[in-house]
Amino acid sequence: MTRKTLFAMLMLCPLLAWGEVSITISDGIENQTIKQKMEHTMSALLTEINNAQAQGRALSFKGLDVPESVQLSLSMLWENSPFLCTDEVIVERGLTTGTGFQVRNIPLEMKPRDAKFNEEEYQEAVISFDKKGVLESFYLSLNMNLYMQVVRGNKEITDLRRRQLILDYVEQFRTSYNTKDINFLEQVFSDDALIITGKVIKQTKNDIKLPDKIVYKKQSKQEYINNLRRVFANNSYIKVTFDEIKVMRHPVNPNFYGVTLHQGYTASRYHDDGYLFLLWDFSDEEHPKIHVRTWQPDQLNGTRMPEDEIFNVNDFEI
Repeated sequence: MTRKTLFAMLMLCPLLAWGEVSITISDGIENQTIKQKMEHTMSALLTEINNAQAQGRALSFKGLDVPESVQLSLSMLWENSPFLCTDEVIVERGLTTGTGFQVRNIPLEMKPRDAKFNEEEYQEAVISFDKKGVLESFYLSLNMNLYMQVVRGNKEITDLRRRQLILDYVEQFRTSYNTKDINFLEQVFSDDALIITGKVIKQTKNDIKLPDKIVYKKQSKQEYINNLRRVFANNSYIKVTFDEIKVMRHPVNPNFYGVTLHQGYTASRYHDDGYLFLLWDFSDEEHPKIHVRTWQPDQLNGTRMPEDEIFNVNDFEI
């Protein structure tokens, strides 16, 4: 039985009470002191999340080893869509990254506050730690198949550490929309970032319907951020998902990477599906920047967008 099948069965048991969570790291981390510290931190945090959900209250971090930055991120995610951990016992492998450790595949049941989106949804989280086992982040993760597709299969990026770093920031980027974290987005876009958004326009001539076309609009970073502030303020619920990913290194500058994602975007008043392209600059790995963001619809006139018409790293000069 798969985890998602189990999740679907559990949805038939609304009176089931969730409570204490125990996490065991099966392997991947040799230092037993750090391993046990991580296990304790995660178990205590997820137990508090379940208790807060059961009691209908805000998260409390009193007595938990959770840095303020992570407290803020979790509280913002909770405000957008409270959640709980669906497994009481979790056994997962620890992953070693360039900056520390990660534990992935943490099963969550999201419970949006918006009445229009009151159906529970299965998601997974990734919890990251530094090299000393101190909690660094809690993000909604990419599908494991997508993650491993890049980690194991991308021959253009030979540095495993860089591949993991790219994926980590893609997950942060995704979660920042779900948490309405405008500060992160303002920091991650370069000051001269190019924002391009495609819009499908329906055409007619002499009352005859013509094929739709895509009209592209350019925005500056500040224009985009200002518009995003209004979107965040006017929508009580925002959910961004990625179900396809392709990563390409720039042919000239090895620190620049193009990431193309098939994105689902759902807000209280809007939904769309399309291709999101991000041109990342990892020259400063601790503070990477996005220089280009584009969005295109995934279909035009009932036909899926041809691959050669989807923006990629070769479309932009540095």
